[in-house]
Amino acid sequence: PAEALLGADFRHPAVVEAAALFDRADGVVIGTPVYKAAYSGVLKALLDLLPQYALAGKTVLPLVTGGSTAHVLALDYALRPVLNSMGATHIVQGWFTLDKDITAAPDGTVTVAPGTAEALAQVVDQFSVALGRTPLLAAAG
Repeated sequence: PAEALLGADFRHPAVVEAAALFDRADGVVIGTPVYKAAYSGVLKALLDLLPQYALAGKTVLPLVTGGSTAHVLALDYALRPVLNSMGATHIVQGWFTLDKDITAAPDGTVTVAPGTAEALAQVVDQFSVALGRTPLLAAAG
């Protein structure tokens, strides 16, 4: 909830549950839009409420969207250092895509442009392999 994030309420049940989910996970997918060359404030607020080394022992897949390719460097120069400072054991190759390549329908379904979907499937498969799982998406496409 916004009030928990913005008020830095470490004891809010939703924040406690989020921290527990991070703790139990082998891998974490971090997705964010880019605003002013950095990851979103909502993501920043969440990461600030997690323990310092919440990503220790985790494999992380960073996914970023932006309005232009000028924002692609935010992945490696804004997001990756934060994930690394939180102890991520392995940050796999992330993926940046233009927001115009993602369409959300009123019913909640999401469509990704074909070229983007193929590239995304490849990075998700790399994430799966890094976690010791079988890659499935790229071959199915």
